[in-house]
Amino acid sequence: MPTTSVLISGASIAGPALAYWLNRYGYQVTVVEKSPAPRPGGQAVDFKGATHLAVLDRMGILDDLRKRETGTADMAFVNTAGRELARMSGDFTGGDLEILRGDLSEVLYDHTAAGCEYIFGDYITALTETAEGMYVEFAHAPARTVDLVVGADGIHSGVRRLAFGPEKDFVKYKGWYYCIAGDNRVDPEEIGKRGLAFAYNAPGRLAVESGPKSPQMYMFASKELDYPREDIAEQKRIVIEKFTGLGWRVPEMLAELRTLDTFYLDSISQVKMDTFVKGRVALLGDAAYGNTLAGFGTGLAVVGAYVLAGELATAAGDHAGAFARYQEIMKRYGRMIDGSNPGPFLAPKTALGIRARNWFLGSWAFDLMLKYSDKAANDIDLKNYPEIVSAM
Repeated sequence: MPTTSVLISGASIAGPALAYWLNRYGYQVTVVEKSPAPRPGGQAVDFKGATHLAVLDRMGILDDLRKRETGTADMAFVNTAGRELARMSGDFTGGDLEILRGDLSEVLYDHTAAGCEYIFGDYITALTETAEGMYVEFAHAPARTVDLVVGADGIHSGVRRLAFGPEKDFVKYKGWYYCIAGDNRVDPEEIGKRGLAFAYNAPGRLAVESGPKSPQMYMFASKELDYPREDIAEQKRIVIEKFTGLGWRVPEMLAELRTLDTFYLDSISQVKMDTFVKGRVALLGDAAYGNTLAGFGTGLAVVGAYVLAGELATAAGDHAGAFARYQEIMKRYGRMIDGSNPGPFLAPKTALGIRARNWFLGSWAFDLMLKYSDKAANDIDLKNYPEIVSAM
């Protein structure tokens, strides 16, 4: 196949995963990332089921990821005195493989850096489709023309805004915010051992210590907030204000929060798009079908990258047909997160809601939800694109 140039915006998970497959299939790949370097640390992300693991195995990175696993942790919901009221299985929150987002990003970068161009500290400012391809302008680098552009730049995607329209048209706020803080580093000797996190609820609020995703996690119900996304000090102030006055270990957690370097606050929101392909532009991962804290985001991103690259590589140069098939496949697979919202479950707005959730965690109904989660993660007819491409 002729070499085709693809520009990917975003170097977290979806972008490097797509870069890996496109480079393997002979494409000329450039990845542009606003951050000055690959981001270390961050919250733990997970993969669940045979489909996710099959893609990682076909990429040749599964063994590398196994060496960096964070491990699985159950979550005990406690009262003010620290007495356990209910427990949520780590099998639900963590899946089959859990790893720090930064570690996953590093592994993907290491497997793509030699064959792909990475531009850090820059971002796309304008997109114009011409007869020759996509004319792309950057904040700093010289403009260039490429064949295709893929937005893999998260739920607040700049590519989506430039190519499809403003964020408010596609990102729907669900009434809760979440915060993760600190790096969830695990001693290699502890990998494979089951840990235990502790969670405390007050109506509309949740505080988690030693959690499966990060050392600290907070969730709270709120009207939609307007705050500067770059001002971490102001975001910490918001979290501290929301949780000041709560019991259990929350005061000690808030005191520690002030000193933690790793901090991320965002809304629980879902991207809803009728189409996430347009002309020579496609969206991938959270930019296209993100649903924060829905539990499948990382797996969706990696599977989506595999499908998008595979459809392009088997399309004999017909990117429009490849984009259409990618959208059809991922629309169906991504429906697992439609309507899901962890806010009412993890941070119920009433004391009655908290008691009902605690009862549910010990019931047969929760076991059914676990089984549905496992089934949904594997509900895709996954083509063996590497074999198909090699036979072409």
